[in-house]
Amino acid sequence: MRDIARILAAAMLIAGLAGLAACATPEPAEVAFSVPRGGPQPFPANYRAELLIFLRSYLNDPTGVREAMIAGPVTRLFGGYERYIVCLRYNARNLSGGYTGASDRMATYLDGRFDRLVETAREYCSGAAYVPFPELEKFRR
Repeated sequence: MRDIARILAAAMLIAGLAGLAACATPEPAEVAFSVPRGGPQPFPANYRAELLIFLRSYLNDPTGVREAMIAGPVTRLFGGYERYIVCLRYNARNLSGGYTGASDRMATYLDGRFDRLVETAREYCSGAAYVPFPELEKFRR
């Protein structure tokens, strides 16, 4: 009887700690690494060029990107602050050379400059007005 009580107490402790750990771990899209300056955010005038510079070094293999699409900057609440976001959709190669499939990503802008790329952007990019982004498909070795 004592052994069962100890096992149940240990199980409850582990479950409680696991629940606390889950609450303490923020969702990737909600982590705010950068805080904007006060006032409205400026429009990211060079958003395409800044994205291309970042993606060239970010992608495992920037050559041969397919199905590249982009939506123009819009303001959204992200990380507790209103900022510009740009939605992207592309199909890139993985380390093995195979394609990963097209999926939505979101670039955030802080004070008019590229801040970061968020891989989990479905909720932010639903309904985005995508247009072709041929510059991303033209990377060469």
